[in-house]
Amino acid sequence: MTLVLLVCLLITFAALIYVFYLPRELYLGEPKTRASYLRERRDVVYENLRDLNFEYHAGKFPEADYRAMKTSLEEEAAAVLAEIARLEETAQAAGRKKGARS
Repeated sequence: MTLVLLVCLLITFAALIYVFYLPRELYLGEPKTRASYLRERRDVVYENLRDLNFEYHAGKFPEADYRAMKTSLEEEAAAVLAEIARLEETAQAAGRKKGARS
């Protein structure tokens, strides 16, 4: 009985170490910039628009709901594209200033 309890405790301890052990260095991936986040968001909105269009033509949405959701997604896409353009314009202006200083 004592041996079984000891084996169970060792297995439990090993499982806890395996689950909760953190290595000294963690790889967190590449840091995301606002522009990369917006590009991902743009792709998601475009995909949602394609899906919405497909589902509407498949008869899953009434006309009024389709128009409302399409308008909402188009407005979001326009806002995302405008912010991407603004960020790119700012980056280009900063690059021109940097080039003029050299």
